[in-house]
Amino acid sequence: MNNFQNGGSAAIVDRCRRLFDDLEFSEVREWKAAEKGRKVIGYMPVYVPREIIHAAGMLPVGILGGGDQLEVIQGDAYYQSYICRIPRSTIELGLTGRLDVLDGMLFPSICDVIRNLSGMWQLMFEDKYVRYFDVPQNYARDIGGSYYVNELKQLLSDLEKLSGKQISPDDLWKSIEVYNENRRAIQDLYHYRAKRPWKTPSPDVYLVIRAGMVLPVEEHTQLIRDYISAVEKEEQVMRDNCRVVVSGVFCEQPPLNLIRSIEMAGCYIVDDDFMLVTRWLLEDVPTSGDPLENLADGFLNHSNETSAKYVPVTSDKGQYLVEAVRKNQAEGVIFAAPSFCDPALLDRPMLQNCLAEENIPYTAFKYAENSGQMQPIREQAGTFADSIKLWSA
Repeated sequence: MNNFQNGGSAAIVDRCRRLFDDLEFSEVREWKAAEKGRKVIGYMPVYVPREIIHAAGMLPVGILGGGDQLEVIQGDAYYQSYICRIPRSTIELGLTGRLDVLDGMLFPSICDVIRNLSGMWQLMFEDKYVRYFDVPQNYARDIGGSYYVNELKQLLSDLEKLSGKQISPDDLWKSIEVYNENRRAIQDLYHYRAKRPWKTPSPDVYLVIRAGMVLPVEEHTQLIRDYISAVEKEEQVMRDNCRVVVSGVFCEQPPLNLIRSIEMAGCYIVDDDFMLVTRWLLEDVPTSGDPLENLADGFLNHSNETSAKYVPVTSDKGQYLVEAVRKNQAEGVIFAAPSFCDPALLDRPMLQNCLAEENIPYTAFKYAENSGQMQPIREQAGTFADSIKLWSA
């Protein structure tokens, strides 16, 4: 048992809050300094194959902007005012030296803004490894699958050169297994919250999951298990809140106070797409056969449906959201998307139509990672909760 577990779930959440607030990445710096030759690879949110980084003996570190703690000054000079905030605050983190601990940076295929950010990063930090990590839009195994396997091979080759060590299939198998275990732990936590949301407040769950952006994956898995064990022993008051799914938060993360405001308004969040990178793959990656082909198959055939991933427009567009509502016994959906987020905002009308056809209530608002005024959001969420309680069948 870890020492912090003796203080119950509050001690675990307190540690996670300190990691959340630390824009200097102190724990990452300590990890790197503990052993000569260690390297750290940063990545933007949504999805990168962290298993390959781990197999190279490196620490994958999620870079999720500066939140509401960072004043963006230099970063604003790089982007127009009608661009979401996360690329600007990420540039601010880089230019102010907070990301000096990174030896490289991966920019996954999220949107055109992040593609542009990867090019800027190459120009600003010429001494660092930088890669735009593209993903297929054709999901046929012999077309998109072959392309994606080649992308994984290139990443593996790049990291071998950077680390100075060869990555063996056994290294990949071991890393795949520890990430399988991490996803299972996160899935267990989400299932627990869906059953007992009054015992697992969503702001706390968010902090526990987000700690995995800076901790070694093995340590993060144990932290999640400790948190579940701690809350199981604690008593909390169950309130007459409505149960909601939050959708649209796959990239730029909301301020912690926004998550707290939704729950204070009378909504239990029973499913969400916060920190989607930790739950991108929906099934364990097999640990036999070709590891890179298995990782590619996981992305193509067993990954979350989201606005951040290309999916052809079909008649069942948004059905995954309906299934999330039913599976988690939710009573409505809250669409929360960052301002100017093209993927989320372009998909929203189709998702809303799908919910309307199933008579599932929904409401929608936009935010920025540094949003400060939560009263309008709290009032909107509260009105939504009241309408569900008063008028839903």
